[in-house]
Amino acid sequence: QVQLVESGGGLVQPGGSLRLSCAASGSIFSSNVMGWYRQAPGKEREFVAHCTRAGTTNYADAVKGRFTISRDNGKNTVYLQMNSLQPEDTAVYYCNARATLITPPHPGAYWGRGTQVTVSS
Repeated sequence: QVQLVESGGGLVQPGGSLRLSCAASGSIFSSNVMGWYRQAPGKEREFVAHCTRAGTTNYADAVKGRFTISRDNGKNTVYLQMNSLQPEDTAVYYCNARATLITPPHPGAYWGRGTQVTVSS
């Protein structure tokens, strides 16, 4: 069992930056892969990025070069640094955890409650 708590969302102007955090508690094994998904109004939830405990990362094409995922294994926390934010990045961002890495990315069973990111002038 894994519990995930996100923080760091908010309102930012286009071109701005935000940093999201997700702290995991519970099973270390079940949180080997931690990542972010997002869901915009009227759209399906989509993969953003993930990071394994060993440091393997993967990004959606839409965020490559703008977002950076990192992880502090000692704190079992994953971060998402989001730069050059655009209105199309507006969504609820959800933290996700799973035990094994799957290609293509597929969410695991554990979800946080989500944090709202709004990019608007």
